[in-house]
Parts: sequence; structure tokens; C-alpha cells
Amino acid sequence: MMYDRGVVVKGPDLLADHNYRPYVCLSDDAHPFSDEEALYAAVTTTRRAVAIPLADAEFKTGGLPRESYVNPWTVVPIRHADVHGEEGRLVEATTKKVAQEAAGYLGVE
Repeated sequence: MMYDRGVVVKGPDLLADHNYRPYVCLSDDAHPFSDEEALYAAVTTTRRAVAIPLADAEFKTGGLPRESYVNPWTVVPIRHADVHGEEGRLVEATTKKVAQEAAGYLGVE
């Protein structure tokens, strides 16, 4: 199953010793292997000054059970087969903000 840009998924925790971690899907079907994987920004419960808060208002549908933040500097590829479901969908403005900030960390303006 493919996930659309802006969807918050439950994926494998590639950054810590937990079974799962939420991620925000940033890529679309322009990704060269969009039928197999997508690019995701990591979500955490650790508050950092430059992280993007995910308040209830940031979700068009669904949500997360704990106060959470997106780290736009932590972008990882995840295979669709490794995703364990959808947590919700962000509003377009929030998705765009996460993507723009991620691009900024790569030197794209």
C-alpha cells in the first residue's frame, strides 16, 4: 500500500529502540521508487526549539495520542511494506511547512 504526502504513518523505529515510530510522508509519486518506498520525516515526543509541533489542529483526520513534534532534519526512506498503518493526515499547510523546512536543511531555498 502506498501512502500519500501528508499522511502520518506508524513505521519501524529506525532511530531508537522502540517497535514503532510515527513519521510524516513527504514524498509523492515523483519519487523514483514511489511504488516501493517514500521519504518520511520522523515524529518524536521530544520537544526541541526547531521541531514543528503537531497539535490537534494540524490534523485533517486522525491524530496522535501524545504531544508530538516533527523533526524536519530527520528524513528517512521507508518501504511501504514496512509501514504498519496510518495515524492520520496533516492539513496541507503543515505538510508544506515540514517539507520546506526539510529542504532548507539540504540547502534548498
